[in-house]
Amino acid sequence: MSSTARTAPRRELVADTAVSLLVERGLRGLTHRAVDEAAGLPPGSTSNLARTRAALLEAAVRRLAEREGSVLAPEEMPDAAAGGIETLADALSRALHRYLARHRDLLVARYELALEATRRPELRAIYDRAGQAFREPLTTMLTAAGSPDPRRHARDLVAWCDGVLFSCTAGQFHADSPSRQELRASCTELLTGMVGGGG
Repeated sequence: MSSTARTAPRRELVADTAVSLLVERGLRGLTHRAVDEAAGLPPGSTSNLARTRAALLEAAVRRLAEREGSVLAPEEMPDAAAGGIETLADALSRALHRYLARHRDLLVARYELALEATRRPELRAIYDRAGQAFREPLTTMLTAAGSPDPRRHARDLVAWCDGVLFSCTAGQFHADSPSRQELRASCTELLTGMVGGGG
């Protein structure tokens, strides 16, 4: 087995533990030593894989993007060619409900990292690249659905989704999450206004 193959599981463990610590303790609680202890690794293990704090944060962002990608489940998103309003609303509401019902921890980690990215340009670049994996297919689907301004509508739709997720995870509606049916109705109304309203 190559050294890279041996390192990969430990690298993933370190990144997953970093994400968990962000949720449990916030940015202040994310240190190399804390990761070693929480992951049950010998002292210095995390430093060997991510030598600086910036490297540790980057590892957390990359791993968070991978895990969020599995929540979004791209294979469940509709084909651009078949992407009508109802189909797109169904896919978006499914993803939003999945986050709120089972993956709030990933959202908390994302919010911690988003704030840190405003202070670290190198982290901002990685964070933004991760977001493109969702924005670009959404733009394509909005185009297929008949949006007269798909890039603007994608930005507005992502902003609305982010607002719902934040409000129902850390904001005023943290104890009042919408049902899947309510999310689907809201998505349909929003998309109808965008696509059916002529921009």
